[in-house]
Amino acid sequence: MLLAASLSVALVFLTTGCANGSSAPTSDSTRPVTSSTAVPGRVHVVVTGEVDLTITDAVAHLDRSGDGSLHMTVRNDDDAPEHLGMVATPGGKRGELVGGKSAEGDGSPSTAGILVTSGTSVTFGSADGPRVPLHHVHGVSTRQTLPVALQFGVAGLVRFQARVSSP
Repeated sequence: MLLAASLSVALVFLTTGCANGSSAPTSDSTRPVTSSTAVPGRVHVVVTGEVDLTITDAVAHLDRSGDGSLHMTVRNDDDAPEHLGMVATPGGKRGELVGGKSAEGDGSPSTAGILVTSGTSVTFGSADGPRVPLHHVHGVSTRQTLPVALQFGVAGLVRFQARVSSP
């Protein structure tokens, strides 16, 4: 009975967290999180002693049908390597993660996602870098922004607003 009650509370917590429309990153509530999301296309996430991640120049290039790609630069200033494992957009849509041309190192794909080593930046959408194709994306705001959620191996779920432009 206690297990069922605990699972019910956990389910309510998870669904409430998923329904949260905030653009702030989410993380374990016991970890102190500092984030800056005031500017569309940019977010800086700091979890003291664990994460120092900055996403800049995030732009979703979309055509009328919602097809296109997400371009952004991910900077990892923490001591641990990071992996981008998932990109989500409104309506349950997912961006496809395609690794860069390098078989190893920054931007390379692995079972954990796209690698961003410590002290480096990876530009998604560059000529030789990894890519995030988007298909049938909807949910662009009147301010021409798109809610995006990125799932990282260390930083966890990071939510922010990407700018939107035509391809």
